[in-house]
Amino acid sequence: MADPPQPVYQGSFTDRFPHILAAGKLFPAGDTAAHCLTEALPRPVTPAIVKKFRNTTNPAPGAKRIFYGIADDPDVAAHLTHGITSGSSVAAASLINPLPKTNFQQKLQDRKEAIYFSNREAPLGRSHDQSAMLPEGLDITNTTFGTKVIQDTSAGELINPPKTFAEVDKEAREGHDLYVVSHNDYYPGEAINRKYDSPNFNKSYVYGIETPHFEDGRNVSKSLNWLYDWQLKRAAKIVSKRLDDFKEKFQPQIGKVLDPIAETMNVPADHTFGMLLRPDEYGVGDLLHCRVPSEFLRGKDRERAVLAAVRQCLKKANYENFDMLLEAFRHYDKNGDGMIDKNDLRKSCFQLNLNLDSELLDSLFDYCDVDKDGLINYQEFANFLNWKDKMAVEEFEEKVITKGKKLDVLPQSDTKTDDEPLLKQEDLVLKEAGSSGKTPKTLTRPTDSVFADYQTTSSQYNAVVGGLPTNCKFICGVPTIRSDIPAPRIRRISDRTNYGDEANAYALLFPSVFSQKGVYEGDFFKSRPKAEVAEILHNIGVNISDERFEDIWKQACMKQQTEEVCVESIRNILDEMHASHTKDSY
Repeated sequence: MADPPQPVYQGSFTDRFPHILAAGKLFPAGDTAAHCLTEALPRPVTPAIVKKFRNTTNPAPGAKRIFYGIADDPDVAAHLTHGITSGSSVAAASLINPLPKTNFQQKLQDRKEAIYFSNREAPLGRSHDQSAMLPEGLDITNTTFGTKVIQDTSAGELINPPKTFAEVDKEAREGHDLYVVSHNDYYPGEAINRKYDSPNFNKSYVYGIETPHFEDGRNVSKSLNWLYDWQLKRAAKIVSKRLDDFKEKFQPQIGKVLDPIAETMNVPADHTFGMLLRPDEYGVGDLLHCRVPSEFLRGKDRERAVLAAVRQCLKKANYENFDMLLEAFRHYDKNGDGMIDKNDLRKSCFQLNLNLDSELLDSLFDYCDVDKDGLINYQEFANFLNWKDKMAVEEFEEKVITKGKKLDVLPQSDTKTDDEPLLKQEDLVLKEAGSSGKTPKTLTRPTDSVFADYQTTSSQYNAVVGGLPTNCKFICGVPTIRSDIPAPRIRRISDRTNYGDEANAYALLFPSVFSQKGVYEGDFFKSRPKAEVAEILHNIGVNISDERFEDIWKQACMKQQTEEVCVESIRNILDEMHASHTKDSY
């Protein structure tokens, strides 16, 4: 008998607490690893009553799962046969390749088939017996019906006779006039000679309604394609809904992305997943030309379009009203000093029925003033306010421009003249290569050239070894308020756009009394009728007389120019009245 398990370190130390059992598992003394790994044979046998339940829960691999309730029942289903027992029939070989019939069988079959009318009138493989329709005593074997044909000329000689083309044409033309009278035999396209003797008649005239003719062959197409075929092509194609749904789900459609799980997504068709990226304030052109933020062109498409329309109107007016560039420039130059200022441009636009507001006029003047000196010279005027390619510089006009000479026409009495040249000789170029006409040189803006000698701030930071990596740069601050787009009613979680309706850190740390009571900015700026505003003031404890309320209401309506005002307008008017009353009391 094996000894009871003992602690492994028993006897190696003094047990101070013998009444407390040692923690851990006790191993029997004397066991080895080989004894633990050796399988005990024979293995224990599972009882039949236990095996019945284990076959239900854990059957052996490849064994059939049998419920323990019917494990001991007799196997009757294995010997049952369902259905009706069928006897043997004709083999397939005899049906595919039947045995040939004997003469007796064939005669018997013919007699059976002879009773049918179809067999007598149209027997299989031969013509029917026609002797019943012929006279009696007629020799049907040696009698020939019809007219005897005499062999004359072969078909080949008749179709292609052994004659030349001239001989055949001569034979065809002989006696043609006689055949016209007797048989109405006309050549293809030959006009019928009606023998009219009227002097007003000409046989070359064409009478009647002209028959429409199309070179694309649409009439021939209508003749070849019947109405039924056209209706089939234009008719609606009826397709099974199950087939159409299957194709839409599993077959790629032209121009559409295959999305087999589209019907399981509860989102609209134009939904886009992911975070919405805010567009930058600058474009590619702004980066290439190194424009400052005040000169960014992105988002100014409408302003640039209006400016281009104004320039187009001025160009058209100058081209229609003046014959020379110099004459148009003198019309704009009211002072006669050789320069056009903003006041001169405003007067000229007013005379041309082009009423511009001050902001648009400033934009036009700033666009035309390339050198930014506050004045528009002759070269700038010719480049931006005229079609200089259509209004070339004449010879005498060139002398006046480059040498400062006056025109032959006397100027007006109130016009100041200046002998200074309007344009240098090198600023005049040929209109086209090889032509004598000249035109002012095309101006180039500073932003039209790309700057190559620039250096970004990030490159300066990382210009040394061990510089500040880009992933250590935190983006701080409040995003710019987007006042150009309306704020959505319900914002997404990923929407980080600042619409100007968010509170700052101070408002979060020290909320106002309105926020604590659940009154927000939308409630203050909502337009309300007169009775509702009076009720709100009464509920918050502001007791004012009816005459004073009427005065406050009229002031608020005059400010908003509407019949309904918001609570914020009433509040501002009350604050102004209180401030004025306090100031008067001091």
